[in-house]
Amino acid sequence: MSKKQNDGLSRRQFLRGSALTAAGTTILNSGLLAHAESPTSNAVGPGPVPITLRINGKDHDLSVEPRTTLADALRDTLHLTGTKVVCDRGACSACTVWIDGIPVNSCLTFVLDVGQREVTTIEGLGTPDHMHPVQAAFVEYDAAQCGYCTPGMVMSTAALLKSNPNPTLEDVQHAVSGNLCRCGTYPKVFAAALAAARKGA
Repeated sequence: MSKKQNDGLSRRQFLRGSALTAAGTTILNSGLLAHAESPTSNAVGPGPVPITLRINGKDHDLSVEPRTTLADALRDTLHLTGTKVVCDRGACSACTVWIDGIPVNSCLTFVLDVGQREVTTIEGLGTPDHMHPVQAAFVEYDAAQCGYCTPGMVMSTAALLKSNPNPTLEDVQHAVSGNLCRCGTYPKVFAAALAAARKGA
């Protein structure tokens, strides 16, 4: 009779059995098993889902797939193309919009997660005839070159001035630290932001 047969249980079999027992105990204690058996009632899709978005003070009824981002809904469905999609992974913040006044990357936000909250885009901040003070300052100080980052920069800057009407240079730098400008226009962006603050933006 071999040594393995005499032992009755190999070391490998023992360790494997111990691991399975520990995993089973963890699942039972964590409640994961009970959770997995519970029916889920929030599942939607995979087809289009009807939703209502409140954007720039107006309600918009649309039908979107659950995978649709807020940026895609704004640009492709509602044709609000002021919101730019550049990196499409939250690294450049060109797609910055406000949700209830808070700047967010719309390319990382599923449109179904917006719910009843208010979305503000660059189109809702001001118009060519009635520009927001930050937009006017960006024009005055030539704070836009290629223009891809400009809407996101303006939205981040305007959000800062809304919460802090008298920012320091460091405050402005921090507020736009997530906004990537490939043209390197940062000094003019900072100057425009501080000028807008002085004018009471």
